[in-house]
Amino acid sequence: MGSAPDVDVEKVANLFKVLADETRLKIVHLLSQKELKVGSIAQTLDLTPSNVSHHLRLLRNARLVKHRRDGKMIYYSLDDDHVDAIIDQGFKHASHT
Repeated sequence: MGSAPDVDVEKVANLFKVLADETRLKIVHLLSQKELKVGSIAQTLDLTPSNVSHHLRLLRNARLVKHRRDGKMIYYSLDDDHVDAIIDQGFKHASHT
């Protein structure tokens, strides 16, 4: 890795801090498969909608997930293909023996 400006290193470190939480990683992994509502995420992970919303807020602030509104419903998905690639590579690395 070449010489990176400190601000870039800080941004990457913060990205990995956000992803270091097991619940947030599970949420991101779910969203890598399809767009979901808070309630669906909560039910799948056996969490409260409030807890999921808290984690989604942190993930949105880190620009890892985005949301779209359809009437009263809000759907969450990964922010872009880079997030999917990061998660995919992380799981591949973890399963590599």
